[in-house]
Amino acid sequence: MSNPHLEAASHLYDDAVALLSELIAFESTVGNEGPAMRYMHERMSEVADEVEFVEVTEAIKDDPDYSYPVVTQYGDRPNVRAVRKGTGGGKSLLLNTHLDVVPPSSGHVDPFTARLEDGIIHGRGACDAKGQATTVWLLFKLLDELDIQLAGDLIAHLVIEEEIGGNGSVAMARYGDTADACVVLEPTDFVLLPQVRGAVWFDATVYGQAGHSGMPGGTVSALLKAIDVVRIFTEYHDRILAESRGKYPLFDQFENPMPLTVGRLEAGDWPAQAPQRANLKGVLGLLPDRTKEQVMAEMEAAVRDSGDPWLADPKNFEIEFTYRHDANVIAPDHPVVLALQDAAQAVGKAGDVSAMTASCDAWLYNNQLEIPTVVFGPGTLGVAHSDREQIPVQEMLDAAAALVTFMDGFCR
Repeated sequence: MSNPHLEAASHLYDDAVALLSELIAFESTVGNEGPAMRYMHERMSEVADEVEFVEVTEAIKDDPDYSYPVVTQYGDRPNVRAVRKGTGGGKSLLLNTHLDVVPPSSGHVDPFTARLEDGIIHGRGACDAKGQATTVWLLFKLLDELDIQLAGDLIAHLVIEEEIGGNGSVAMARYGDTADACVVLEPTDFVLLPQVRGAVWFDATVYGQAGHSGMPGGTVSALLKAIDVVRIFTEYHDRILAESRGKYPLFDQFENPMPLTVGRLEAGDWPAQAPQRANLKGVLGLLPDRTKEQVMAEMEAAVRDSGDPWLADPKNFEIEFTYRHDANVIAPDHPVVLALQDAAQAVGKAGDVSAMTASCDAWLYNNQLEIPTVVFGPGTLGVAHSDREQIPVQEMLDAAAALVTFMDGFCR
């Protein structure tokens, strides 16, 4: 191998397999991240100069950016913060990734037992994002193995609750760290993503007038009204997508970079009765030309102003927004993007630059802490949250080598 960082990373293959396999064994669904966090605190203590727990308390629920599609309790699920100190005077790098995972998929056999086959590790969290956490450990370890002394600090945030809106990263954004660049590790196939769409999750309830199916004139079906709401949301989505075209070329390459998804619709108690109540839950993506506050206000207004007097009445339609993210953007030719692209190419990757059509925690670092932020990492999003979740071991080693290469130039 011509790249010394790749050469050194190749010797950490067994370490990568062991760490990720042990990490997968922790059933760290939301609310249960504590043991996995304590494990990573122990492992990061092997390779970092400073490691600490950053507690997430009930007070986080008062933060304006708190998201709550799942109600959870706090007190034994800290974040982990690890630092490798620079010699001083150089640029610093902040890394973020998460240890919470989504619940096992239907039919997922032994999801929390890692399985190594042909150099690929299978299991819940393998790529989203315990493989990313393993990559963070490998990066710290590689800097030691190569005896690279950088001027700038390397700071890592391992967080809880990314999958339900980023509450762990909200806590870290309030902690006070700053840096010259941030890489949020997610499975991107090594594509650099300096632009990330936002999202709002909605929980809407429509009330009707229940009644017997033989009395159609005296009933109002909440279910049919809910279907009307889906149509109104769809029309709103189509309009704001059209209005965004031409503003952000990285998003324009996608047919629908900000999807509307209605994931649940529940109504009715009896087949021959018009439902009194219908509830729909879903998510709408948003692009950088609108804030989350604008989208939330406009979604509700679209229903109220649709011309349907039933839905205009506040007692017949309610909507609550839970997960709320703004989009975040830095230019494709930003110096951080170009330096990371060079590093990716140095380890044999294409270094493609694109936009992320999902949402993640990057906006907190980019928008609120004003740290230029790129989403980047090994593995593919195409198998995340599925019973096929996996990550090639070599990709974690390649990602760690790419980040060392990036730091070796950027943090001098």
